[in-house]
Amino acid sequence: MSEAERRSIDSELAFHSAPTLLGVKCASLISFRMNERTITEYLRLFSDRMFETGLSVKLLCKCRERTLVYIYNVKMLETWLGMPQVSGFLSEYGYSNGAPAESKLDMLAVRISCGSFPHEIGAFLGYPIGDIKGFISNSGKNCLLCGYWKVYENEEKARQTFEIYDRCRVILFDRLNHGLELYQAVK
Repeated sequence: MSEAERRSIDSELAFHSAPTLLGVKCASLISFRMNERTITEYLRLFSDRMFETGLSVKLLCKCRERTLVYIYNVKMLETWLGMPQVSGFLSEYGYSNGAPAESKLDMLAVRISCGSFPHEIGAFLGYPIGDIKGFISNSGKNCLLCGYWKVYENEEKARQTFEIYDRCRVILFDRLNHGLELYQAVK
């Protein structure tokens, strides 16, 4: 992997997952359009360097043209998925309440087919359950607000969360623009 490729991936990750990388959000999902060998090499390096920060990465799907990557904070995700409202929602889709997050992610990976996502994926991204249910019942239409996700309940709280996520992106890009590599910028 070249230095230019590494910087490009760092930028994409920073743009699409800044709140997760900075410890504000439990997980993010990124779709890469690049050669599989490059992204696999990058993710191996990412895992080695980010291990001490509590961040982990999982390849959810590989298609001919795209690779779907899930980045998550292990402890935050485990806590989020263990919340009664979240675990109850996921149990409706066949996820075992007592299973660890990694097992649930394995099941999610099986349920994903490139080009379509199972609706419960929002729960794995930390979206409010009411908004996920609203998205499902409205077929993605009639939302109150569209930002990092489609909002169907508590618009003001979502707006505040979106602002925090935007600030995370600005902070992370500022650090990258000052010459830090991604793994240095999230410490």
